[in-house]
Amino acid sequence: MMLGSVTGYSPYGSYDSSYSMSMPTDAQRTTGPEECETCENRKYQDGSDEMVSFKSATHISPESAASAVRAHEQEHVANAYQKAATKGGEVIKAAVSIHTSICPECGRSYVSGGTTSTQIKYTNEDNPYQKDLKAADRAKYTGMHADYAV
Repeated sequence: MMLGSVTGYSPYGSYDSSYSMSMPTDAQRTTGPEECETCENRKYQDGSDEMVSFKSATHISPESAASAVRAHEQEHVANAYQKAATKGGEVIKAAVSIHTSICPECGRSYVSGGTTSTQIKYTNEDNPYQKDLKAADRAKYTGMHADYAV
């Protein structure tokens, strides 16, 4: 079949099916080394100025590092909500990113840390700049979403 100037095209997606994927047997499966020296000496430490876990360097096994880092980053999110509640603010955004890396010695993937990004909005109705901003916004948005019937 020929389509335009492309030969060998089939609309039904014919392909060479001689490739087959085989699953490894139990004897071929390896779980890797117990724990290489690099993984054994890896420590996690928080670098923020908040009162959260991991203030001092702590070793966590690669198997439990993901849940420990997620729980630690959740502490930062909880602190943001607490700070917003005590100071009359509102948490607009709270995002957590978990970072992974590959161990250069054994090639094992591991959780290398995390980042929490929070955004808190504080409203101050007594601030004259805030009042001017509201007045300007009111003039700008008046009638913007009007639905006129004909």
